[in-house]
Amino acid sequence: MVADEYSRSSSPIPRVCFLNQYLGVWGRFWQHLYHRIALACNNDPFNIFVWGTTAVEYVVYWGVGGLYSLPDLTGRPAFLRRYKVQPGTNDPLSFWGFLKCVAVVNFNQLLSVPVLCGIYHLMVARGADFSQHIPDFSTIIIHLLVFILLNEILFYYSHRLLHHRLIYRHIHKIHHTWQSPVSITASYDHPVEHLLSNVVPIMAGPLLMGSHPFTIWLWVVIAVVYTLAHHSGYHLPLMPSPQFHDYHHLKFNECYGVLGILDDLHGTDHKFRQSVNFQNHRTFYSLNPPVAASSHKNRLQ
Repeated sequence: MVADEYSRSSSPIPRVCFLNQYLGVWGRFWQHLYHRIALACNNDPFNIFVWGTTAVEYVVYWGVGGLYSLPDLTGRPAFLRRYKVQPGTNDPLSFWGFLKCVAVVNFNQLLSVPVLCGIYHLMVARGADFSQHIPDFSTIIIHLLVFILLNEILFYYSHRLLHHRLIYRHIHKIHHTWQSPVSITASYDHPVEHLLSNVVPIMAGPLLMGSHPFTIWLWVVIAVVYTLAHHSGYHLPLMPSPQFHDYHHLKFNECYGVLGILDDLHGTDHKFRQSVNFQNHRTFYSLNPPVAASSHKNRLQ
């Protein structure tokens, strides 16, 4: 039925030139998938942007975050404990603490919906791309690079602002109640912080570039998976290293950014670079964990 409806549309499934040229069938696959989602949203740009983005964020956050949380809640599989950045912490994870985190994060995610509604109208005024055709591969890459750079800038400075002594205890202290974070604590924060330091840095790039919803969804997946890994407490093979942000939770006044570019520029990673955590701060490709108990050693320093 979907294929029939699509064939009756004003244009056939487009050949997304650059994407199809280099990725072949994947370009057609993503185009067809996007078209099916657009049909489910009645081809309404508002529904596609607001509810589509909300659904992508929610499914990825709780799908990936749930997988990360299982070992902390159950202790199984036991071999994953060898990958803990702060050994012995959240062993086991408090069930009531887990439920409180779930409640706070869901409230923040619900709060994001009206914010996305406002951003949608800004996107329309900006002349954003809401066409049926997903962008070509080169456009997606360029937009993602802008998103990453802008996110690093906005997150770093908003995060440092939240650590100001006149602001911290009223807002950011909630997030830092988890000195040894777990994945789903990524959005365990005050609503003001959630909007200022989570939603705005992620959505500023798409608004600036007038990006297509498909590109925005891809960006949301990357951003959410990355921040969940950073808060997971596990330094797993093939996954992004959580050492940088875990050190921030452990030491409080270092490592404010995402990529570490501005921390290097402003010298807010000096102690981190002298720590065992920095030596382990890389993606590794074997089953052998990084140096054991690295954060525990730093905690004793």
